[in-house]
Amino acid sequence: MAVALYARVSTPRQAEKDLSIPDQLRQLREYCKARSFAVATEYVEPGATGTDDRRAVFQQMIADASQDPPPYEAIIVHSRSRFFRDLFEFLAYERRLKRAGVRVISITQQTSDDPAGEMASKIFSLFDEYQSKENGKHTLRAMQENARQGFFNGSRPHFGFKTVAAEALGNKGQHKKTIAVDAAEAAVVQRVFALYLSGDKGASLGCKSIAYYLNERGITMREQRWTRSRVHEVLANPAYIGDYYFNRVEGKTKRIKPQSEWVKLAVEPIIEAATFQRVEVRRAARAPAVVPPRIVSSPTLLTGLLKCGCCGAGMTLATGKGGRYRYYKCNTRIGKGIDYCKSGNVPMQKLDDLVLNSLADKVFTAVRVKLMLESLARSAKESHRQQHRQIEVLKRELAAVTGGMGRLYEGIETGVIKLDDVLRDRTDKLQAKRQAILAEIAGLKTKTTLPGNLLQQRQIDAFTKLLRAKLLESGAFAKEYLRLLVDEIRVNKQEVKLTGSYGAVATAVAGNLGNSHGVPRFAPNWLPDLGSNQGQPD
Repeated sequence: MAVALYARVSTPRQAEKDLSIPDQLRQLREYCKARSFAVATEYVEPGATGTDDRRAVFQQMIADASQDPPPYEAIIVHSRSRFFRDLFEFLAYERRLKRAGVRVISITQQTSDDPAGEMASKIFSLFDEYQSKENGKHTLRAMQENARQGFFNGSRPHFGFKTVAAEALGNKGQHKKTIAVDAAEAAVVQRVFALYLSGDKGASLGCKSIAYYLNERGITMREQRWTRSRVHEVLANPAYIGDYYFNRVEGKTKRIKPQSEWVKLAVEPIIEAATFQRVEVRRAARAPAVVPPRIVSSPTLLTGLLKCGCCGAGMTLATGKGGRYRYYKCNTRIGKGIDYCKSGNVPMQKLDDLVLNSLADKVFTAVRVKLMLESLARSAKESHRQQHRQIEVLKRELAAVTGGMGRLYEGIETGVIKLDDVLRDRTDKLQAKRQAILAEIAGLKTKTTLPGNLLQQRQIDAFTKLLRAKLLESGAFAKEYLRLLVDEIRVNKQEVKLTGSYGAVATAVAGNLGNSHGVPRFAPNWLPDLGSNQGQPD
């Protein structure tokens, strides 16, 4: 009988240093020799887990065995766990091979072909799966404790960091590892953040543009070309502000685990927390779910902000005379005609200049910005007082619930009250209510008031001076500031109305100062009437 041999170990380190594969192959060959089996081929899988089928050699073996006719009649393994450590996956592949006329034979867990043998083989596979999960559980527990002690698990840390041998020794006599900043890679990380926030030569850059910028200059990510997803991973990685976590992501499914299972490692930050927060805000504002990519990438200044004052539809760029004239035109009129919207075309350059000059000269002056921030501060202060009152009410509720639970526990301990299902249900509800109150109190405490340094005159002067310069540049950064500060621009015949929030202004000032405090948004509009923003667009 022609057969194939399959040998496997779980990790590359076992393949390099262990004797398992040579020993498996020796025993498999002796088994075949004793039974006069002809070995057609040997499959060796170094460093691949047996809990899933993402194994190149394994898949090649299955493909070979599925040929018609198959090149061999059986696959010989040392134990069933070498073939698969998952019962249902084992049975699925075993059934597939049987249909092709190929059996799976274990030399250490031999079973017959009768019903009793089939039951025994399933029991063997079930125990293999259980043992694998138990081993994984204990291994993870040890790795978590290793991380709690400040040591690194794994072969390679995130880009920007490197491993350093520690004085402590592991259970195999090998030095444990800690994480340190890699100066050369850290400089690239800092450059990525700077490019995302400040752009290059006055041009705003997104993740794709940053990847192109780095690749064009021969800057690689550990000898790999940068891609949009790699830039995004760097910008979103909290490890760069010192929040380096072990056991954050499920290895197979890549899902984020519950935060209670994360273990934080102490690492030196590469990026300031305020910078990371500004990038977070910018990424959220540019996310495709919030803003269509065509609006972010469009060179047209007012794309995504401009609304028709007649019908409320968006306005888009239209051209005339072979592209010589450029207008903003209502989408309703473009799609349905003049019977549905009677608004006229608005010259693009004229409206762009009007909006930017009005914002720079009349809206975002030092005097008006200070008035906006003072109004927001008053609202924040009043909100803080309301939060304080809510917290006091919740604390009284918490005291009542905690007291009730204490009396119940005391009655149970002294034997006055008998613990039954009804009482268990009651204590569970009290405990759930207590946790809900604690969570609500914690949520209220995280709400912050307006940082005091935002109201300093020199800070406001610096911000308005910078903003004026950016707006009047009329380039990519003018569009970025517009998207941050303006919610909507409505054009209706001879009137242009711009609306935005005081909170957006405070966020912009905080970003200019490098402030990391959160800023609540209270006031809906920084310009509730036409006022200084009237103009003659037509």
